[in-house]
Parts: sequence; C-alpha cells; structure tokens
Amino acid sequence: MTKLSLHPEFDVIVVGGGHAGSEAAGAAARMGCRTLLITMNLNAIAQMSCNPAIGGVAKGQLVREIDAMGGIMGRVADSSGVQFRILNRSKGPAMWSPRAQSDRLQYASHVREDLERIPELYLRQDSVTGIVTENNRVTGIETQSGHIIKSKSVILTNGTFLNGLIHIGEKNFGGGRSGERASIGITASLEKLGFEAGRLKTGTPPRLDGRTIDYEQLEIQYGDEKPTPFSFLTDTLPGKEEQLTCWIAYTTPEVHDVLRTGFSRSPMFNGRITSTGPRYCPSIEDKIHRFADRDRHQLFLEPEGRSTYEMYLNGFSTSLPEDTQYHALRTIPGFENVVMIRPGYAIEYDYFPPHQIKRSMETKLIGSLYFAGQINGTTGYEEAASQGLMAGINAARKIQNKDVIVLKRSDAYIGVLIDDLVNKGTEEPYRMFTSRAEHRILLRQDNADLRLTPIGHLIGLASDERYNLLQIKKKEINRLTSFLSDYSAQPDTFNGFLQSAGQSPLRQSVKIPKLITRPHISLFDLISHDPALKNEVSKITNNELAIEQVEIQLKYEGYIEKENVMVRQIHEKESMRIPGKINYDNLHSLSSEGRQKLLKIKPETIGQASRISGVSASDISILMLYLDN
Repeated sequence: MTKLSLHPEFDVIVVGGGHAGSEAAGAAARMGCRTLLITMNLNAIAQMSCNPAIGGVAKGQLVREIDAMGGIMGRVADSSGVQFRILNRSKGPAMWSPRAQSDRLQYASHVREDLERIPELYLRQDSVTGIVTENNRVTGIETQSGHIIKSKSVILTNGTFLNGLIHIGEKNFGGGRSGERASIGITASLEKLGFEAGRLKTGTPPRLDGRTIDYEQLEIQYGDEKPTPFSFLTDTLPGKEEQLTCWIAYTTPEVHDVLRTGFSRSPMFNGRITSTGPRYCPSIEDKIHRFADRDRHQLFLEPEGRSTYEMYLNGFSTSLPEDTQYHALRTIPGFENVVMIRPGYAIEYDYFPPHQIKRSMETKLIGSLYFAGQINGTTGYEEAASQGLMAGINAARKIQNKDVIVLKRSDAYIGVLIDDLVNKGTEEPYRMFTSRAEHRILLRQDNADLRLTPIGHLIGLASDERYNLLQIKKKEINRLTSFLSDYSAQPDTFNGFLQSAGQSPLRQSVKIPKLITRPHISLFDLISHDPALKNEVSKITNNELAIEQVEIQLKYEGYIEKENVMVRQIHEKESMRIPGKINYDNLHSLSSEGRQKLLKIKPETIGQASRISGVSASDISILMLYLDN
C-alpha cells in the first residue's frame, strides 16, 4: 500500500516538543520558514519533566544568551517565575548565575501560546517512526499513522523518548517520561543509515503533597530582594514578598539506613541499569553509596507552582522501590507525615554520540538532518534549548542559501557547549559548568545582549524592539563610562563611607575608576554617598543594568583586556580552515591516535582540531605545515 503524502511540503520539520524542539521550531518559523512541530502529545509542549526551575550555575548564562539571540526560554521563565535568585553573588561577576523557580503549568502554557502566535509555525500530534532520505539527504518523516510528510530539513529533538525505559525498583516499563509512551522506530531508522547509537540514564525525585510537610523543621529560602530577570525585554518581576519560598531539608544516618534496605532491589545495583547517568546529579542512593562517610545530604523543597500543593524534592532523585522511597521520606525531619504523589524513577534512553554532528548541528552523514538536545547526550532544559535554537537557525539559513551561524567559544557559552560536544563527545549526560568556559570573564550573564543581540537581529530572529533597546543601553554605557572617567571623588565626601566599609581613607581626590577597583566597593555605593554624582548619573541613565555593566567594565578592565588579547591570538589559529576532502592517511607523521580522531570528527578549522582529545600539539604542527604547502 502506498504511503499517503501530506502536502504542501514544509521547509523545516521539528520532531519533539520539549525545550529543544520549542526553540528550534520557534527560531525556524520566525526566520521565515514554513515549519511543522510534530510531537506525540501537544499538551506536553515544553513540559518541565524534572525540576520546576530554569537557570542555575552556567545554565543561567545559557538562558540569557538564548534570550539575547531572540529565543523563547528567558521571556517565559520571567513570566512564569515564582522565585528569582542570583547564585554565586559572593563571587566575581563571571560566576553570577540567574535561577528562577517556575510555575510548571504556566511555563508550558506560555511557551505554547508563544509558538501559536507565529504565523509560519504549524503543530501536529503524531508519533514519528522513521526518517525518509534520498541520496544522503533528508526528504521527510514517516509517522505511526502511516503518513509521509515531506520537508527540506528535519530537526530531531526526541529527549528521553527514544526507546525510553522507566525503572522503579524491580519494575520497568517503556516510557519517555512518567505517563507518556516511548518513541519507537527512529533509532532503528537512523542506525540503518549508518549512525552510531548509545544509551544513557537520568532520573527524577518523588513529588510530594506540600500540605503534609512540617515546615517548622525546615530552613526557609527566600528569593532576591531585587530580582533580576532572564530576558532583556522584561521590565518588572514580582518582589520578594510576592515570590514563593523554597525550603532546605537534610537527610540523616537513619534515612541512609532505610535507603540501603532497598539496594538489593535497586536497578542501579542489581545490574538492570547498565547505562551511564549524570555524574553531577547523582541519585540519592548513589550519593550514600559513594559518600558513605557523610551523615547527611542537603535537599531542596521546591514549589511546582502557585495553584498546586505539589512539591519537588531536589536532591532526592531515585529509582529505588516505591515502598523504600516512601519509608525513607518519612524518616527525614519534617517529612514524618508526608504523602507521596508520584514516586521517583530512573529512565534509560537512546542517544547518538555527538561526534556525528557538525557545529551547525547538522549531521555529517545525512544532509539537512539536525540533532538537538538529549539526542546528543546532554542533560538539562537549558542545554537542550541552546542546541534547539542553533539547529533551528541553521536549518533556516541553509534553506535560504545563507552561511551557517557558528558561535565560537569566545562568543558564548552556547559556543562552548556545541564545541565540546562535537570535538570531545560525551559518554555521560553532558552538563554545562562555568569551568568549561576558558573565557568566562568575557561570557558573563550581564553582557549576553551586547555579545549576541546584534547577531540575532542580523539573522532576523531578534526583534527591532530588542535591538533598539540595546542601542540605547550601549549609548548610556558609553556616556556613563566617559563621565565617570573624568569625575573626581573627594575625600570629604567619601571618607566616612570608606572607613565604615573598612577601607583606608582618601588623602586626595581620585578618579572614580581608580576608587571602584577597591574590593567590596560598588558603583551603586559611590552614587548613593555623593548627591552630585547621583544627580549627574541620573541625567545619563536610570537603568540599573547599564550602571552595573559600567561598574563591571571599570572594575575588571585589566582582566577583560588580557582576555581579549588571548582571544585575538586564538582566533588567528581558529580561522585557518581544513579542506573537507583532506586525506589524513597521507599524513604519515601524524600520531596513530591523532589520525583516528581527525578521521572520526573531521574538524573544520585548525582551532577546532586543536581541542580534540587525543590530537597532540605535534599533530597540529604537522597539519599546519601541510596546509601551508
């Protein structure tokens, strides 16, 4: 029987409606491509499968970059947020990371509303079972309902659904997440085309009835007094009193003893789970097994939203038997009468090692086929959304016969993420950290718009409104920097404040840039203690984010300039391109491992080749000599 072909043909088909799929579909459609987002359950678009939060250490930087480019996640995190905090505020600005607790239902609802406002974007509920190709190029998808839908490009963002298998104690069953079936067929379809597949694991904690918890025994955790938004377009956020609170609890030796009683029935310990889980987000049973000398572990109790009493117990991810989970929970101080709404579980799923994609997110084997999200071995909403955004951008650019957009490691955390995946690969769920970015002093969350909005606007993704606001901000930053460089701080104005702050007094007037380099002295402090300065600054700007940007640039000017010099030196090497048809077998002086890695990854530039694990400095020298000749 001939398969039914649905017409007209789409420019881009995005398979999967999670965070990667939402950003991919939104970007491609807003850039003018007729786009189809197809997912098994339209009611689960942008669902927060794990914790009800956006951002965190390094993840918050990713969200601000997504927003600066014109993506969805930042705006929706602001509109659905119930608590906002900047993490690592006690450290330098390169480490500051925004995080927001979200109303889970509102977040998903707002993303879908955003997508449905895009004229060129269409939604379809169906299960995709295979990829259709011709002459090593994708031509469409095949669905469970028997349709072939044609498209010029396809983006796969399947999350944990590819042959997903859920584990709770000795029980296991197919599923992409709790309550939803797994996706069957795509892995086999890709393997037939020559792709290499692997298997990873992740997990989630139990969900609890918040009415049954004794909060008097827990530590309260408030949001910030003056919350910081993710989106550069957000004007206001709920104040501290309007935000919901989170809570901190702790396990005890008694809790650990209860958990150990379930080890013999745990899929983690009896061999039923053989795939690798996230090293930096281990299950509670893994924590007490690996860190047996610790008598307690911190847990964060987080609200799922404003209109529900359901709570998320961050730090208690588990796949132990349900009765063990329940008994252990009731042993935690404050949880003696807790009611469990949903048990925790582990899930195994297929992924495709990311050495098989280019930095544009397009696969190397099949033209116009893109992978984004957990299919590439990453973990986290933010990592997935970043990849989806870039896949959507580059799928649209290819259709429009325009150059691909590749963010360098010195451009964005997004560039670090994708470069790491392509060059280093991953055999465990990849999570972003600030330590992965060698240029993190340049890649701060506060300057994401300065770095990336011009790119987003140039490619038609960031709006004119966003770009115009950036131009105003840049003018204010330049004017304020110039003014402060000439403004003299007087001893009689500031010495009282300096002495109260434990600083040595001024003996003569000094320029503001010199004074601001002192530790624990902020520009806001100086403005508040000098009425004349406050008056002049108010004539230039009332934008606190612009003032903060000027302070950071003045305080860390020396470090920033050193980093810029280093980036310029690296770019000279990065720009040397490697021909796609180079025959590494003819370069006999290459090390055996170096040759194997170069053949496997096929780097596009010398800079990319230099970051491949196993490619030595001497291999790079040989390669550069070859290219020079």
